[in-house]
Amino acid sequence: MIPLSVPNLKGNELEYVTKAIKEEWVSTGGAYITEFENKLADYISAPRAVAVASGTAGLHLALQEVGVNANEHVIAPTLTFIAAVNPIKYIGAIPIFMDCDDSLCLDVAKLKNFIETECSLQNTALIFNKTKKPITAIVVVHVFGNLANMEDLVNLANKYNLAVIEDATEALGTYIIKNGVKKYAGTFGDFGVFSFNGNKIITTGGGGMIVSNNLEKLNHIKYLSTQAKDDELNYIHNEIGYNYRMTNVQAAIGVAQLEQLDTFIATKKNNYYLYKELLKSIEKVKILDFRENISPNYWFYSLQFEQDIDISKIIQNLNKKGVGSRPIWGLISNQKPYKSDYAFEIEKAYKYAKSIVNIPCSSNLTEENVKSVVNSIKEILGGSL
Repeated sequence: MIPLSVPNLKGNELEYVTKAIKEEWVSTGGAYITEFENKLADYISAPRAVAVASGTAGLHLALQEVGVNANEHVIAPTLTFIAAVNPIKYIGAIPIFMDCDDSLCLDVAKLKNFIETECSLQNTALIFNKTKKPITAIVVVHVFGNLANMEDLVNLANKYNLAVIEDATEALGTYIIKNGVKKYAGTFGDFGVFSFNGNKIITTGGGGMIVSNNLEKLNHIKYLSTQAKDDELNYIHNEIGYNYRMTNVQAAIGVAQLEQLDTFIATKKNNYYLYKELLKSIEKVKILDFRENISPNYWFYSLQFEQDIDISKIIQNLNKKGVGSRPIWGLISNQKPYKSDYAFEIEKAYKYAKSIVNIPCSSNLTEENVKSVVNSIKEILGGSL
């Protein structure tokens, strides 16, 4: 079996975890947590990072920290994993769903059109005319290691006083060169959130990280994520906090993984271009490009099949051949908990949801694995679908 996306744990993970266990720092305190926070912040040139229990927890805290309240609207993509949107509901806010562009990320041009035609600016608040309720934030997802059109998005958000939260859970290491300097995914908006789930480019088994240029707000997030303790000795709590902490054992794995991130990206890049070259000779399928002028982390590879191909049969046949694959997510605006929420001119997302298949992309994928996957695709397309 060639799995879709699995961890690569061939560095110092065992050494660091063993040290944490020997020192008996295995829970939500310990030196590895601080080390992981500092090293990740340094890697993406952020002033600080705060470790949390998951990317979802990070998004929840970020939405709360930018001041989103119940019954306010938050812009979100329909083409994403549902964990990017659920935290909006956690705080009682109401999503408004946007279409994707050809990068699979939120379509900023369509968002601009939505704001100009469906909203009005009243004093400093952007109001959705249909509900008469304010829109206060945007959650933008960097899908599969791509980078959304952040320059235009941030300019639009600034014009209409909208907070920007980057779901960079799939895009650690993705950047653009801006004024001769690397500008990383997660560092454009008010907050950036990363995930270290088992299938991400680096993993801690679970866990996440929040970054921001606003150190005061990050300090408050750290406070909230550790049960909002105002007096640890006497257990005094002046706010509602959360048990959103990362463990020291997880952080030990994270430190070891971060040491290998550049190698992982290089391997994924090589395999991506090998796929691209080998797939050129096969009709009715292509591998999607990443956005121009960015340096992606090449986390996930997306095959786009022509519209007359039933991708469910492609996936079934790949699995029979021992090749892990999956469709893109079901659109969030079509999911039962979200069907009553407003979705603006969703078009491309439907097209991509019906035509995209993700194929093996692990950082320990070999050249022979890539060739085997492509041969399986060639055999399937040569047969009857």
